Amino acid sequence: MLERKKSYVADGVGTALPVFVVEAGGGVLVDVDGNSLIDLGSGIAVTTVGNSAPAVVRRVAEQLEAFTHTCFMVTPYAGYVDVAERLAELTPGDHAKKSALFNSGAEAVENAVKIARVATGRDAVVVFDHAYHGRTNLTMAMTAKNMPYKHGFGPFAGEVYRAPMSYPLHDGLSGADAAARAIDVIDKQVGATNLACVVIEPIQGEGGFIEPAPGFLPALADWCREHDVVFIADEIQSGFCRTGDWFACDHEGVVPDLVTTAKGIAGGLPLAAVTGRAELMDAVHGGGLGGTYGGNPLACAAALGAIEEMETHDLAGRAREVEALVRGRLEKIAAEHPVVAEIRGRGAMLAIELCRPGTLEPDAARAAAVSAYCHRQGVVTLTCGTWGNVFRFLPPLSISDELLEEAFDVVAEAFAATAP
Repeated sequence: MLERKKSYVADGVGTALPVFVVEAGGGVLVDVDGNSLIDLGSGIAVTTVGNSAPAVVRRVAEQLEAFTHTCFMVTPYAGYVDVAERLAELTPGDHAKKSALFNSGAEAVENAVKIARVATGRDAVVVFDHAYHGRTNLTMAMTAKNMPYKHGFGPFAGEVYRAPMSYPLHDGLSGADAAARAIDVIDKQVGATNLACVVIEPIQGEGGFIEPAPGFLPALADWCREHDVVFIADEIQSGFCRTGDWFACDHEGVVPDLVTTAKGIAGGLPLAAVTGRAELMDAVHGGGLGGTYGGNPLACAAALGAIEEMETHDLAGRAREVEALVRGRLEKIAAEHPVVAEIRGRGAMLAIELCRPGTLEPDAARAAAVSAYCHRQGVVTLTCGTWGNVFRFLPPLSISDELLEEAFDVVAEAFAATAP
């Protein structure tokens, strides 16, 4: 199968493990050779409710028998409206909200920028160091990391500016001071009167699960509101119960003007959304938003099923339980291995950063060695970070405590086996 992949799949589509999955569920992936792997990645935060959650399967099967597609822009259907209604109820803030549905996180981010530009009549977009927002031309410009996401693909879209992120391990700043630094850069290099929107991940994903210092996000949101700049929260990786709240912004009571969602929204089917203040969403002319597959009926059914699973089983609460267990295991590893510079994140979105002991020099080689050991022992782990030295842990919320304990036994073994 790997030989067939080499023959027919473009080399630019990389894979982390040399396996082919035939079954998945409950935090376990079964490959074609009969191996069972413990999943600490959830398809990069997608299968939050599991790989085949009952409500998702039931609703998708019912929709599959009814119809697979009509294109909402031609002949609408109830599922799209139902998802938009649930998003209005669940996303932060009690103001009137509307949504537009798309296929991927990058599409959602790009359309959020389009909406902000029309609503404000301005062009400039501010993003942050270590950000990841997608692989389209505009979102590559917004993404910070060159390799593998941007290398060789330019030129990129213009009027995108980068501000310093709050990164407590490396800058030592309070949230207020980090926000003042970022706002000073924005004022000097862009100017509020030119700025359509500020786009930020409340907890950064690919950049290293960087959790800004308390007060950073509220200060940015307040500044945006004061200057009529659209504040966009990219909750694509952090949303839908992943951090122990429905959305990561809820932690500090931050209410964005627009929220982008995808990944965990639909239990593994491709769906994304921009949800925001009704007056902003309605600023775009009729026909200005959409796409042939956006809000596909099957994906909408899956989203309604995923939200049902999250509510029925209190998956936000389950994420907090996962955090307690995993953080405890990571603290033991950190106590024994000084290469662990920091444990960070919330809920089932946790990370450890590896640096050479006694320094803040990234240790990407050790991260690669630990990850390779875990893979050989049947535990799916993911690395990330601008310097490739961060482990991100994203177990599905359907996983059992027993499987988590087994997985982190392997992670602990990996650190011991790769110690210098």
